[in-house]
Amino acid sequence: MAEVVTISGTASTAKIRNPLAVVGLTLITLGIYYLYWYYSINRELRDLGRSRDTDECGTSPGTSLLAITLGVLILVPPFVSHFKVWKRMNAASRLTGSGDGFDAGLGLLIWVFLSPIAVYLFQMNLNKVWKAEQGSVGGAATAAIEEAPPAQSAPEPAADAGSEQPS
Repeated sequence: MAEVVTISGTASTAKIRNPLAVVGLTLITLGIYYLYWYYSINRELRDLGRSRDTDECGTSPGTSLLAITLGVLILVPPFVSHFKVWKRMNAASRLTGSGDGFDAGLGLLIWVFLSPIAVYLFQMNLNKVWKAEQGSVGGAATAAIEEAPPAQSAPEPAADAGSEQPS
């Protein structure tokens, strides 16, 4: 079962999914799950971008889905959409501090020739983003506690003049 992560600053959520489950469900449903998953990851990335006041994580998951479905008729849009989703994931990696992500050009090539492996790699890298986001939400509360000034303690009693240690 996927673990739900709240995106900081919003009421939106993202899911940490098992990459093998995504590949398996895509194959079992003959690609239907892939369409749902593709829309979902683009929505999650858009919500992360909105929480950080940037458009580099995408703006319209519906357009991305349309590009890989009906865009096949024009031939170019699915390639552009798949390339851009890797760029969005890289931007999300940078925004959350979860690493460098994955080269978008290489990701597109893997997607074209070995799609199940690309889906696995993408979800694995996206999980790093959501784990970092999950840590930043929990980390913010921990940081606030750690930054609190220490409680005043009673002054230590003065040392005896006869019990001084030699220097």
